[in-house]
Amino acid sequence: MIFRHWTGVNGQDANNASRNRIAVLLVAVAILSACFSVAAQQTKQQAEPGQAPPAPKPQAETHITPEQGKELFRSVDELIKFASEETGLPIRHEVKRTLTTRTAVEKYLNEKFNEDEDAKRMQQGEIVLKKFGLLDRDFNLKPFMLALLKEQIAGYYDSKTKTVYMLDWIDPDTQKPVLVHELTHALQDQHTDLEKWNNQTPSDTSKNVNEDNDHLAKDELDTARTAALEGQAMAVFLDYSLKPTGRSIVKDPELLEQLQNQMSSTDDSPVLARAPLLLSESLLFPYKDGLSFEQDVWMDKGKTAAFAGVLDRPPSSSWEVINPRKYERSEQSPMLVMPDIHPLLNSRYKPYDIGQVGQLDLRILAQIFGGEGAAREFTPAWDGGIYWAGQRLSAKTDAEKNSTNSIALLYLSGWKSAASAHGFALMYAEQLGRKYSGVKLDVADEAPASALGSEVIYNTNEGPVVITERGKLVFVSESFDLETARKLADLFLDEQGTGEIKTAGVTVPKSGLSQSWISFMHSCGMVKAALVH
Repeated sequence: MIFRHWTGVNGQDANNASRNRIAVLLVAVAILSACFSVAAQQTKQQAEPGQAPPAPKPQAETHITPEQGKELFRSVDELIKFASEETGLPIRHEVKRTLTTRTAVEKYLNEKFNEDEDAKRMQQGEIVLKKFGLLDRDFNLKPFMLALLKEQIAGYYDSKTKTVYMLDWIDPDTQKPVLVHELTHALQDQHTDLEKWNNQTPSDTSKNVNEDNDHLAKDELDTARTAALEGQAMAVFLDYSLKPTGRSIVKDPELLEQLQNQMSSTDDSPVLARAPLLLSESLLFPYKDGLSFEQDVWMDKGKTAAFAGVLDRPPSSSWEVINPRKYERSEQSPMLVMPDIHPLLNSRYKPYDIGQVGQLDLRILAQIFGGEGAAREFTPAWDGGIYWAGQRLSAKTDAEKNSTNSIALLYLSGWKSAASAHGFALMYAEQLGRKYSGVKLDVADEAPASALGSEVIYNTNEGPVVITERGKLVFVSESFDLETARKLADLFLDEQGTGEIKTAGVTVPKSGLSQSWISFMHSCGMVKAALVH
């Protein structure tokens, strides 16, 4: 995916897919507040018609006493028992527990950001996201993400050490709902060994066409698996929070939409409130869409299928998460084919990044480019997407390499109809001004339209942008010279008609545009943003 969801690895061993799950307080407090406010709202409105209940007051940060610490430690056994009964996942052994300090957590976050493989991929991919127009050119990822994580921290489970970490500055009553979420991850780990299960993304850049298509086949796996893990943990979290009201997400499925609508509030999260849409949307995806996925499978197939079944046969793409009935029927996600572009490009470009533009990526891109209406229109019309970015070999200095001017980008998207393809091409062209200056339509060099398709050329301060349409396909070339852009368009568009038909289920699927974002962030634990307010 373009927006890489961070699955993450332990800072002490960057080659192990350690699930260092840092629960974010905003998410937990917000969801918990919403669970009770939704249930209480009907009662209050009966007593006082027309009056909404008062907004919950934000929780004050406290430093727990030794007695409270002992209470919190004792609660772990009770909470994991609830999670086991809720999921049907057995408790195979006791979960270790420890209390940690803010200083220790912030030290851990800094080390993780410097050593984690997903964090490194995320930072490398930052320039590609800017090239796509999904991040502003002046956005500085690392300091922003560190500030966000420090704002959101609430507790975490580490599958490498098999330990749940609790925070000494959060009172027990606030931590318990978060703990039941994190202890669900402990049960998942005991069922399926998250160290081996979760990080399926190749860490190196592909160098030939076989590696290209292998990376593409594995692109969204980590995103989908993260959504499965978080969706299950969120289901347990919500049912624990709703228990005093006698309600649950299966008995009262209509509650889910009300709760999800409250997840987007950032009233008590000023750093997240400033986050680019790309970050906030990809951050919420595993919680909101993962929870919807889990609820549907649970209601359609039962508890065993929704928990152990999903862990044993996880979804492999954001498309399956967004469309859970497709997952239930074992349908396979659309996958476009990458032709062999290396003979054409290797003398001038070093392979920099490759991935799918999955249905989640497309939804975010359409929302950024065209707003909510465009996202609603184009997301269901999506039928596959892939991208490749190369860095000019002529870029020698750090300043040159860190500039979007050093990157050439190609993007092929598939659509369910030619009308959707044309609409997307128009929207994409209209948004070129958000990332380039001096954008001007080039009519003189444009090739005449034919049965093979049509092209539109724009000149920009970073070279030509060529948008080629052929039926249900749209090919975009950015910063390649015109001759190369046309050769690439022919290669990609011809390959979809003659190449091997691929799907996300052919092999274990790699990371797309948002993959490392989702993976790293959620390796840090439950985020505030997932909590409803």
